[in-house]
Amino acid sequence: MKEYIVKQEDVGRRLDSYISSINNEITRTAAQRLIDEGHILVNGKKQKVAYKVNVNDIIKIEEVEAKTIELKAQEIPIDIVYEDKDIIVVNKPKGMVVHPANGNPDGTLVNAIMAICKDSLSGIGGEIRPGIVHRLDKDTSGLLIVAKNDMAHVKMSEQIKNHEVKKTYIALVRGIVKENEATIDMPIGRSQSDRKKMAVTKNGKNAVTHIKVLKRYDKYTLLQVNIETGRTHQIRVHLSHIGYPIIGDCVYSNGKNEFGVVGQCLHAKCLEFKHPITKKEMKLEAPLPEYFEKIIKELDKN
Repeated sequence: MKEYIVKQEDVGRRLDSYISSINNEITRTAAQRLIDEGHILVNGKKQKVAYKVNVNDIIKIEEVEAKTIELKAQEIPIDIVYEDKDIIVVNKPKGMVVHPANGNPDGTLVNAIMAICKDSLSGIGGEIRPGIVHRLDKDTSGLLIVAKNDMAHVKMSEQIKNHEVKKTYIALVRGIVKENEATIDMPIGRSQSDRKKMAVTKNGKNAVTHIKVLKRYDKYTLLQVNIETGRTHQIRVHLSHIGYPIIGDCVYSNGKNEFGVVGQCLHAKCLEFKHPITKKEMKLEAPLPEYFEKIIKELDKN
C-alpha cells in the first residue's frame, strides 16, 4: 500500500489526474479503473474518479498484482515497420480491430502482438496488456506504436499526452476544400442523437485538427491531416462536420460510397517522436495501402 498526502499546489485536481501525476507507472486510464475497483482510497474512503482532491487528503493506493487477460496469441501476418527491445511500430491494415471486444474476440492487433512479443508485455495498472499506446479505428490503416515494457509505455504515453508525437495522416475527402491550409478547433463528444457516433458538441472535449491540401480533383480533395489531440473518430468527425466527409466512411458520410471502398480512405502515414528510452528522434513512414493508391491513380487519369 502506497500513501501520499495532497499538497497545496495539487488542490482541485481530479483524483485520476492526481494519481497519474504522482505515480508515473499508473496511466490516467489505469487510475480510473483502480479507483472504480476500490483500490484507491481517500482518507480511508472510496471516492469517485472526478473527486477534487483537498490539501492534506491522504491517498492510499493498493498494490494490485498484474492479472493475465484471457487472450490468445495468434500468428497473424503484420507489417512491422520498426522493432527493438522497447517498442514495436506496426503498419495496421484496414479492417483490423486493435483491441478484442464483443464481436471481435480474436484476429485483432493485440492477438498478433502477443505472438510477436511473447512474454514481453506491459503490466501497467494491474493488468498485463500488450502496450498499445494509442489506437486507430478498425477501418483506418497506418502506423501504430506498441510499448514492450512498462517504462516505454509510460514515457510514450507522456509524449502523446503532452502533444509531443506528430501524427500525419492522408485523407481523401468529398468536395473541393478551398483553403490551402486550415485548423479545425471544435470540441468532440458523444452524439446525442446516436450514442454509437461521436459529434462536434459544445460539451465535448477539446479537439484540434490541422489540414493541408495536397491535391484537388474534380469532386474530391487529397489532404494531409495532423492532429494535436486524439479524440475518438476525431478526423472523421471534424472533416464531416465542415462538409468534407472522408471517402468510404459509412458512418459520417451519409452512406455515400462512390468508390465501393470498405472502410474510409484515411491512412496514418507518418509518426515523429522521441524514442521513449534512448531519446533518439524517430521518423517512421508507411506507404498508402494498395486500395487507396488505386483510387488516387484513377483520379489522376481524369
